[in-house]
Amino acid sequence: MDYRAILKEYFGYEDFRGIQLDIIESIGAGRDTLGLMPTGGGKSITFQVPALAHEGLCLVISPLIALMKDQVRQLRRRGIKATAIYTGLTREEVIIALENCIFGNYKFLYVSPERLSSDLFKTKLRRMRVSMITVDEAHCISQWGYDFRPAYLHIAEIRKLLPDIPVLALTATATPDVVKDIQRQLSFRAENVKKMSFARANLIYNVSRSDVPREQQIMQLLHEHEGSAIVYTRNRAATRELSTWLTSYGISSTFYHAGLTNKEKNEHQEGWQNGSYRVIVATNAFGMGIDKADVRMVIHADVPDSPEAYFQEAGRAGRDGKPSIAVLLAGPRAESTLRRHIESAYPPIEYVAQVYEDMCCQLQMAVGDGFHVTREFDLQTFCINFHHYPTRAYNALQLLSRAGYIEWTDAEENQSRLMMVCERDALYRYSLPPAAERVLWHLLRRYTGIFADFVYISEAAIGSELGYDENFVSEQLISLSRMHILRFVPRRFIPYITFLCRRVEREEIVLPPHVYAERKRQLEMRIQTMAGYLNTHECRSRYLLNYFGEESAACGLCDNCGGDIHSSSDGGETGECGMDIGQQIVDFLQKNGPTLPHDIHLDGVSDRKVMSAVQELLEREIIECQKFSPTLTLKLPVRM
Repeated sequence: MDYRAILKEYFGYEDFRGIQLDIIESIGAGRDTLGLMPTGGGKSITFQVPALAHEGLCLVISPLIALMKDQVRQLRRRGIKATAIYTGLTREEVIIALENCIFGNYKFLYVSPERLSSDLFKTKLRRMRVSMITVDEAHCISQWGYDFRPAYLHIAEIRKLLPDIPVLALTATATPDVVKDIQRQLSFRAENVKKMSFARANLIYNVSRSDVPREQQIMQLLHEHEGSAIVYTRNRAATRELSTWLTSYGISSTFYHAGLTNKEKNEHQEGWQNGSYRVIVATNAFGMGIDKADVRMVIHADVPDSPEAYFQEAGRAGRDGKPSIAVLLAGPRAESTLRRHIESAYPPIEYVAQVYEDMCCQLQMAVGDGFHVTREFDLQTFCINFHHYPTRAYNALQLLSRAGYIEWTDAEENQSRLMMVCERDALYRYSLPPAAERVLWHLLRRYTGIFADFVYISEAAIGSELGYDENFVSEQLISLSRMHILRFVPRRFIPYITFLCRRVEREEIVLPPHVYAERKRQLEMRIQTMAGYLNTHECRSRYLLNYFGEESAACGLCDNCGGDIHSSSDGGETGECGMDIGQQIVDFLQKNGPTLPHDIHLDGVSDRKVMSAVQELLEREIIECQKFSPTLTLKLPVRM
């Protein structure tokens, strides 16, 4: 197979990177293959290229709905037919998608692991011509993996239905035990691992142990190290607050978390990717599928609870191979906060059972009812009605999901979609208002496959092209839907719960060891490893690589190897007049009073040097500001 020609034709690349071609040739030859590729290694190419080279359908199993949707959109933009099945689709939409796969209308079918066990899916799968199975985030199938999902175990049933079809398993992080377990769980016919080294010679790992408020540490790091940056924090509200605070100090910033609408997520992410914002402050919901090679720094304002999560997120810096830095801020209470996370992630089983009962009450689900029933479920309303703390209730629902009682998708914006329900020739018999007719013919010109399947649309894009308001376009589509010309499903932002089994009594709730007790012990071990990372005196890079079973020499660059986390401080430099910059700032504030940081301008001194000196004055408590105040004031009117 001329894999390079396919790569060039569909993806525009001249050649493969790293071990991409090794994996492609292995799975292309029909061998079960496990690909270990660190974040940014180009995993999607390793299954999309061989799938395009062979007859039949590529079945892609992925736990991330947002990533599935994104990859389907990307493939369709390249003229490749792809579809996805996930929570929120109606039974009719699922059947249409599966039937189209049977008839050969699609090259890729993305499906969440929870869908694999349904009789409908297995019945339809038997009639599909499948060329290969891809299991993304394959560590989820191992009970030793940091993100084990019981639904992944259903893949073994799929292998029995398709015994001769090769499997490609992909993951970015896996310890040696997990590597062995993935192959065992997927019934590999022979061990076959293709692995890239996890070592990143261009990435410096540092830990900052300081009592200085983290906001000030972040600002100082951003002034000392130029370029694009990601700041990770656990709390959704903190993403907005910290972004606003940085912006007030002249550092262009935006934020990202799972609670934003898809439109907001896209706007914030695209603004950061195209350089409109230098910094994006985000929860761990950010990062999957981003394509930005020139991130110079990743800062963790909170300590992640596993080496795998930290390694993935820190690894988003320096994908272009240029020097970059990953800094983990560890305040005096970092380790106690980590330990508290264990009790939060694994509340008592009695509490989990109570959450289940309260959830059933809110959804009015009687004992014995509910098998494969999907209902809307708003966590905030639930917590208010039943007096639950949101984080604890969230984790209880996650445990119920892993135990197989429910499938829960957090708030997900379903993009608008539509499908023609009348024949093309019949359209000429309708007498339509001019605006509705313009919208209809625009749809027929712009969207392919609209008569065969649901297609995702953007009312805003249609309105922009036709000169209409977005809401006006929606009104025309609703009108066409009422006339039975098309079926229109407007977008909604709503979370869902699907009951995977009939409702049981609270006393019957059981959390198996692989869901609760064993997973809790594993989390304790991972947190212990992260605490060890904070306190180790050995090379940071070597410490992480050893965890993943890879031997390495000391990097020579991290803080433990003698590197300096504050490598380019400008606080002591002087301006054109020979005066210390800090004294000039003091004089400026004495003269002008409370001032916004980015309004301080000194002759012959760059804004970057000014802001670095401001940070030093804050640390020395010569000037001060409220935690999220945009203005600076003198603490004492002194000469330095």
